[in-house]
Amino acid sequence: MARVFQISLWGVLMLVGGLLSCSKVPNEILSEREMQRVMTDMLKAEALIGIEYDTYKSDTAKAYLYESVFKKYGIDKALYDSSLVWYGRNLDIYMKVYERVLADVNKQIVDLGDVQADVSPASNQDSVNIWPRRAFLTFSPRSVFNTQTFDIHPNINYPSGSRFVFGMRFWGLEKDMKPRVRLAAEQGDTIVILDKVIDRDGYQEMTLSTVPTKRVKRVYGYIRLDSRDSSYFKVYVDSLSLTRYNYGRTLSGEDK
Repeated sequence: MARVFQISLWGVLMLVGGLLSCSKVPNEILSEREMQRVMTDMLKAEALIGIEYDTYKSDTAKAYLYESVFKKYGIDKALYDSSLVWYGRNLDIYMKVYERVLADVNKQIVDLGDVQADVSPASNQDSVNIWPRRAFLTFSPRSVFNTQTFDIHPNINYPSGSRFVFGMRFWGLEKDMKPRVRLAAEQGDTIVILDKVIDRDGYQEMTLSTVPTKRVKRVYGYIRLDSRDSSYFKVYVDSLSLTRYNYGRTLSGEDK
């Protein structure tokens, strides 16, 4: 009786081992965890291309961005492409990896202190801070994407002619380091965009005035530090605020 049990147990172990070997990722393919990390950064790359279309509209610029991801993980495009093909043929494993990728991205959004767009204040007060994330951030040379984006869709459109003042303070900028900041507002078929290059430490401010005849449906933009130069330590940004002023009000709150 004991012999029968031993044979049955051995058979079960062989069966489990066979199933595991069938689902195991081959050695020449990125493991599930490796694929998860690479795909997470590739999703960020795609998002960055969408945000900065003018910067990455050429195939060369896009290839450079993707190559920065491969370099971070010590792989090349050929290995990534062959891994995509293998995972595409093993969709059950791919879906598990992709679900973890989405979880990683969502966690990073939460860590940024993001808020739901539909709770962004649309008050008619003379001034209100609508910045949707934490008031500080850190840029690191170890990060592939040193870009902080924001995209605010108020539940009620902001009043016509609203002005937006984007303020922040930089620490740790070195020579030739010039972060780029964009602030944009969408007013129906009209988009107003303001770009600024930061060339020194300290408090910086930019003011975007919108068209006085159209309500504001969306406010969006980014703070970006090119991470190709990895000689710096870290760059810090604090005192982040995005204040909306009503049309016809000065920045000090007095009537024009």
